[in-house]
Amino acid sequence: MNPLREAELVETRRHFFARTATGIGTAALGSLLNPNLFGATPGDRSAGTGITGLQSLPHFAPKAKRVIYLFMSGAPSQIDMWDYKPKMNEWFDKDLPDSVRNGQRITTMTSGQKRFPIAPSTFKFNRHGDHGAWVSELLPHTAGMVDDLAVIKTINTEAINHDPAITYIQTGSQLPGRPSTGAWMSYGLGSMNQNLPAFVVLHSTVNGGFGGQALYARLWGTGFLSTRHQGVSLRSTGDPVLYLSNPDGMSPQMRRRMLDELAKLNAQRYDEVGDPEIQSRIAQYEMAYRMQTSVPELTDISGESEHVLKMYGDEVKKPGTFAANCLLARRLAERGVRFTQVFIRQWDQHGNLPNDIRRQCGIIDQPCAALLRDLKQRGMLDDTLVVWGGEFGRTVYCQGGLTKTNYGRDHHPRCYTKWMAGGGIRPGVVYGETDDFSYNVIKDPVHIHDLNATILNCLGIDHERLTFRHQGRDFRLTDIHGKMVKGILA
Repeated sequence: MNPLREAELVETRRHFFARTATGIGTAALGSLLNPNLFGATPGDRSAGTGITGLQSLPHFAPKAKRVIYLFMSGAPSQIDMWDYKPKMNEWFDKDLPDSVRNGQRITTMTSGQKRFPIAPSTFKFNRHGDHGAWVSELLPHTAGMVDDLAVIKTINTEAINHDPAITYIQTGSQLPGRPSTGAWMSYGLGSMNQNLPAFVVLHSTVNGGFGGQALYARLWGTGFLSTRHQGVSLRSTGDPVLYLSNPDGMSPQMRRRMLDELAKLNAQRYDEVGDPEIQSRIAQYEMAYRMQTSVPELTDISGESEHVLKMYGDEVKKPGTFAANCLLARRLAERGVRFTQVFIRQWDQHGNLPNDIRRQCGIIDQPCAALLRDLKQRGMLDDTLVVWGGEFGRTVYCQGGLTKTNYGRDHHPRCYTKWMAGGGIRPGVVYGETDDFSYNVIKDPVHIHDLNATILNCLGIDHERLTFRHQGRDFRLTDIHGKMVKGILA
């Protein structure tokens, strides 16, 4: 659906007949020449409000109603957390065999090294759960929930640097300009709550700051979709949304009158030029007005029980922390937000990895497990899909100096680990196998297009049929690729 088509959908019948004097005859002739052109075309029920999504969706009965995506920006090391490789202990400081790398490209950060010495993980692994999944000592809380997870060890991507890799997994393309996953969800399915956006983004602080690789707004942007599907970032200090509060001297009644008059002006302008973005502007003003009440209630956790707060950990009461954002993600899910993205940075550990990854896991481990447990005890995990992971993985060979207790790892796109849980996902699964070096996939590869196709499937969407016509072709989140990962589906 292009902007002109979207504009047509919000026109009244009177406008239609007034502007298309010969249109009926042309339509009749077209139907005779090519009846296939007049098959049912899904309409965008969100054209006026941005709430209800496409009429044709879901394509089939969904298992999940909503998604919470926990994104570890910077690429957590699969070798130190999930992909247990005990044989590597025998390879300490030995060179990675050429037969393993097989000429695969590497980043400029290690391409100048004379050697690629193997750095075995310094962390212990143990089996957990009914199926005996291997989990690192770094993740004791998440290990306790492993029977609810599908751990995928064979995620792979072509991107080898952060920005194109994050853009790729978020939008289906390494080049900017495509809609993000959350924007596709908003466009296709809409929101289940008229007082909150369909797509919300939360940014997590680390030691009071952000740091790490920059995250650009296009990662939760709409690309060529209507801007009403843009992810709304909630801030951790001041007003959760900029300019949401009324300025001094303006009452809610004055704000309401101002919006009503502004809507009239925008409607008049729309009649003159037919720009569909004017409709988006009207819808966004109305959403902002409703959010003046809904957002303060959302972010007020004073009503949460001490039991729940304790479950998320000590930092849950500090706005902007990962723990606070995980609790907020559950509250957003309760209130009908379709897609919640929680970012946390500083996983880019090229050096001093053992200390840094221990710190990072200490930040995310308990809140991740608490979120799963919290959703489960409320009966929400059955229809909430939770996804965890980053943009690529880490090399088994060391970047920089190597000792028995310290090492760094470079970017590795050939295989890395993510986990999924909840609506539509088969629990207690470890899917795929990598070689002894966690370098290549040897069984059941899962490309990031496959991952996104599977996410859409859990929401009742055929990834090949959720499309948007732009510049003469039909675009989709999975581009021209992607297949469902049936082995992890319930």
